Amino acid sequence: METPGFIPPMLWPQNSPDLNPIDYKVWSVMQKKVYKKRIKDIDELRVRILTAWDKMDQHIVDKAVRQWRTRLRACLKAKGGHFEHTLRQ
Repeated sequence: METPGFIPPMLWPQNSPDLNPIDYKVWSVMQKKVYKKRIKDIDELRVRILTAWDKMDQHIVDKAVRQWRTRLRACLKAKGGHFEHTLRQ
């Protein structure tokens, strides 16, 4: 291994939304704000997404990132299978 402590690519987790903080937490919070009312067009959608991101509470992002190791361990325990049902919400 060239870099001590580095996780080699063959040990990287699969590209899973269950292991991506944006997918498993942040986007769901943003969706509630973005789609609260009917959207007229793509420009309005773009504005709503940017506004929701700008107003995102940093605590939500921090909490999602803190959950990552727990989720990774659960994924490993499930041997890459479904694990969300094993997590405490």
